[in-house]
Amino acid sequence: MIKKDVIIIGAGASGMMCAISSGKRGRSVLVLDHASNIGKKIRISGGGSCNFTNINTNHANYLSNNPHFCKSALSRFAPRDLIALLEKHGVEYEEREQGQLFCARSSEEIIRVLENESKDAGVNIILDCKILEVKKEEKDGRFIVSTDHGIFESGSLVIATGGMSYPQIGASCLGYSIAEKFGLKVTELKPALVPFIFSPVDKKIFSELSGISIDAAIKCNDVKFQGSLLFTHKGLSGPAILQVSSYWKEGNAIIIDLLPEIDICNILLKKRQSKSKVDMHNLLSEYLPTRFAKIWLSRNFVSKPVNQYNEKELHSIAHQIHNWKVIPRSTEDYRTAEVTLGGIDTDELSSKTMESKKVKGLYFTGEVIDVTGQLGGYNLHWAWASGFVAGQYA
Repeated sequence: MIKKDVIIIGAGASGMMCAISSGKRGRSVLVLDHASNIGKKIRISGGGSCNFTNINTNHANYLSNNPHFCKSALSRFAPRDLIALLEKHGVEYEEREQGQLFCARSSEEIIRVLENESKDAGVNIILDCKILEVKKEEKDGRFIVSTDHGIFESGSLVIATGGMSYPQIGASCLGYSIAEKFGLKVTELKPALVPFIFSPVDKKIFSELSGISIDAAIKCNDVKFQGSLLFTHKGLSGPAILQVSSYWKEGNAIIIDLLPEIDICNILLKKRQSKSKVDMHNLLSEYLPTRFAKIWLSRNFVSKPVNQYNEKELHSIAHQIHNWKVIPRSTEDYRTAEVTLGGIDTDELSSKTMESKKVKGLYFTGEVIDVTGQLGGYNLHWAWASGFVAGQYA
């Protein structure tokens, strides 16, 4: 049996940051992961460029049953701290829209930083490692982790297994199972930052629009996001849709403003006043994709020359354009979800240390906790911050 001060299950962003943070304190650290490489999700993040943080990060960018839980970790490991670490290793980066930071070259550079930092901190890593059993000895309170690579023992155990999104790269419910084994509560889990699937009726009408994109503002349950909306063969995707999906519940409507920057009512009324004979679908095609304008209009109204509508009808068309109501059948599943909403109940953990309140020496970091970020680098930053904080105590 190999003994370590700390065993970390999971070699993703939070697990590796925790290992580095703990190792630099002089702790002997072992990281175990089922994958053949560290940071598999980091590699595919941002289309291979890794949206590694967001300069605007604060607690308001996160969903949790306790919205204050993430404040402590975010204050102790801010975007500037991660930037300093990457600059130390010569990683070039670029800022894109809304404060998102990406690698200028490749996400592989982030992996290289983690590998170098963990090596300098004396961290041991075992990959292609299947976890068979996790338990805690009653006699001395030490953790025993049985794997297909042997049995390991430690005083501290960190669960950094991530959520269930991207099962195709090995994501599983392991972290939640371990939590429940030790008597910790897990909140309801569901896919988040995920496309919507149309109802059968809407799918029949709009499926032929797959690939069409519209800049829109989308509301659901008192939250609103503006950005690209993309039609897919199943339903709706795009950044604004993904954002709203985290707040959506089954049966909810999403309200779409198809022209958030344009007062289409004023335009329609002026066209009528000038006795314009342009067909309504042709007029709307000046502001919206032609195929969409034609199909959308045919579902809601009869297309005819603008001068043949009365003012009430024009007000109704404008209202529908700014308030298009869609009730999705569901979201897509974990295969296309960027993150998992829900996780280890934050009431079970110390926000200062990420340690379980019930089980001494047991820590949780990253996505496995009930802290879910919005789109734009926030989830990766939570992984860095929570991992760093846990590493200061584990």
